[in-house]
Amino acid sequence: MCPVRAGDPCSLCVPGATGPQDCPLVLLVMDDPELRERANELRQAARAKR
Repeated sequence: MCPVRAGDPCSLCVPGATGPQDCPLVLLVMDDPELRERANELRQAARAKR
C-alpha cells in the first residue's frame, strides 16, 4: 500500500521506484514531521472507513 495515498496500492507513480521503500515522494513526506503526521491521519481515516 502507498503510505502517501491512503488506501491506494503502490502504483509506482515515480519512474524508477520499485515500491514505497525507494519512492522519492514517500521519502519527502516521511522526512517532514508535519506531512508525516498528516499522512498518518489520512491512513487512520482510511482504515476506519473499511
